[in-house]
Amino acid sequence: MALKTFRPLTPAARFKALPDFAEITKGTPEKSLTEAIKRTGGRNNKGRITMRHRGGGHKRRYRIVDFKRTKRDVVAEVIAIEYDPNRSARLALLQYSDGEKTYILAPVGLAVGSKVIAGEKADPSVGNSLPLKAIPLGSSIHNVELIPGRGGQIIRSAGSVAILANREGGYALVKLASGEIRRINENCFATLGQVGNTDHMNVSAGKAGRTRWLGRRPHVRGMVMNPVDHPMGGGQGKSKGGGGRHHPMSPWGQLAKGFKTRRKHKPSDSFIVQRRKAKAKN
Repeated sequence: MALKTFRPLTPAARFKALPDFAEITKGTPEKSLTEAIKRTGGRNNKGRITMRHRGGGHKRRYRIVDFKRTKRDVVAEVIAIEYDPNRSARLALLQYSDGEKTYILAPVGLAVGSKVIAGEKADPSVGNSLPLKAIPLGSSIHNVELIPGRGGQIIRSAGSVAILANREGGYALVKLASGEIRRINENCFATLGQVGNTDHMNVSAGKAGRTRWLGRRPHVRGMVMNPVDHPMGGGQGKSKGGGGRHHPMSPWGQLAKGFKTRRKHKPSDSFIVQRRKAKAKN
């Protein structure tokens, strides 16, 4: 994937950098693998805003992605690479030898005509899904299960990749992009390769309107609000952080910098071998 840049003939075009969609081979989704999405505008079932800055945007249909890869030991051919408006990654449309079609996340290097397979005896090549105990150490993986049979839960966004670092005592040690090393049951399945669309992080919308097309409404800073609307609002004229020198916080008063929000006794703590923010040793 590459990005298109534009001559600065308008203010919108000056900083605009958009994907060229060169890898996309099919413009419309497989209708049998889609379902309707009810848009909420960030409201819950009582009509109250529970997720701010959402609303509008283009109509979408959800693509049903096979994160479990339950069809084992059956070869499938990639017949198309598609755009998915609901995620940053691209999708690969697979057709199995019995005619069934499914979507999977499209990794780097997977092209139309490629053959993929899922199973314990599959070859460790890009797009194939294997249990962690069967994947060579040092391999790049994505769409990793955390509980056997539940389906891939982590490493699914564009450009994401993890490294299978080691195996010990029935567990695999997986190094995530954040630097965290986590123990995962070696019977959990993972897919070989790095998630495609690696330039997604460099996309620049160029104008506010393109962000609105994606369903994102304006995000207003707390310090320009009134005291009734935000803890950092108010003050005579332009003051940094409201009436006094308030620490950065959410509209509900939770500190935004330095305050740890992770629960102190979370069940998954026992599976974290190394934290993503490991303390430097002197």
